[in-house]
Amino acid sequence: MSVLRLPIQELIVLLSRFATAGRPVAALVAAAALALSGCAAEGFDPQQWDAPGRNEKVGSVLIRYAHIAEPTGKPWERGDDVPAYMWLYNKGPDADRLVSASTPAAGSVEIVDSDGKSLPDGVPLPPDKLQELEPGKTHLVLRDLRQLVRGGDFVKFTVRFEEAGAATFNLQAQVPVYDPNPSLSPSS
Repeated sequence: MSVLRLPIQELIVLLSRFATAGRPVAALVAAAALALSGCAAEGFDPQQWDAPGRNEKVGSVLIRYAHIAEPTGKPWERGDDVPAYMWLYNKGPDADRLVSASTPAAGSVEIVDSDGKSLPDGVPLPPDKLQELEPGKTHLVLRDLRQLVRGGDFVKFTVRFEEAGAATFNLQAQVPVYDPNPSLSPSS
């Protein structure tokens, strides 16, 4: 049986996500379980990690947690600019680069930095490193959406890498998370 092994800095990031998401007890339990299971700081093997969202592999690049951002309050509408996120892990011995993405559901897909500035040279993928395309970091934006997209809907999506080639898959819009008990919400 193989054990998921995370480098210390990635373990800290993972646990801090639990804690900042209002789940400090879950973070503490996860930390204890990882410590007791013998997970060490050597080698991150994302092939053993079944992340939520779409997971794909093209060449030596693993794509994890690929999804369109959760619509807030209402579906994404025609003309909207919509963020998309994913984690990219280059398992190869040589550097690669995410050079572009496309979908028939939008006029274009742009790779942008944390400030929304276009990155025409794409995203570098050093060997054996995780590159997180997330809110507040480099990510993708579907520009000028051509169709209504509700949480749970899928769109055909293609990512292209300089060395690994291209992968086309169905990318899901994250399903909105609503208050599980609306009766506890303050009334107006």
